[in-house]
Amino acid sequence: YPFHSSSWLVAGKADPATPGRVHYHPDSPAKGAQWMKQIVSFDKLKLTNNLLDDNGHIILNSMHRYQPRFHVVYVDPRKDSEKYAEENFKTFVFEETRFTAVTAYQNHRITQLKIASNPFAKGFRDCDPEDW
Repeated sequence: YPFHSSSWLVAGKADPATPGRVHYHPDSPAKGAQWMKQIVSFDKLKLTNNLLDDNGHIILNSMHRYQPRFHVVYVDPRKDSEKYAEENFKTFVFEETRFTAVTAYQNHRITQLKIASNPFAKGFRDCDPEDW
């Protein structure tokens, strides 16, 4: 999609859908009381645009819009719990977390900000951060 006259325009066929992947929080499973004790953070979640990724990262297509979903699953202790599997979860969506994945920026200052803020972008840094 190109951005023209304050709106997005379709500019060709979409990329094929990426393989669906789910990220399991490293603290799960845990009881509700445990989750309520602290902020639930997803800072270990990794995103990539590499379709051949075999590290379990979430694969995104550039210029596609995404809406993260948060699933809470009740671990049912009953022997026949698989019968109730469709009742044992709740999905939450927070509209403010919607985003569009990008791999390139048109604004050089935004590019530098992203490089300065990303601890994994060391290879792009060729000078002291104060020079940015």
